Amino acid sequence: MNLQFIHDNKGNTTGVFIPIEEWQTLKEKYAELQTEEAVSTIELASWQTYIIDQRLADYYTNQTDIEDFDNMLNDIEKSL
Repeated sequence: MNLQFIHDNKGNTTGVFIPIEEWQTLKEKYAELQTEEAVSTIELASWQTYIIDQRLADYYTNQTDIEDFDNMLNDIEKSL
């Protein structure tokens, strides 16, 4: 299995990425994963989808007007 581990900026493991082909194989082998996936699927309210769409459109039209998240948090912490 070709897993990729996801780490935060402090090096702590925060998640695992499983390639989709391997996820499909696991779901076939373990039927309870199919049930878990269906239960964990959350639909957003239309107003939430609208806000996300607006923010994505803004990002795609203003890609030079962005800031690195970790750097932004560091700047905020320094100012406190």
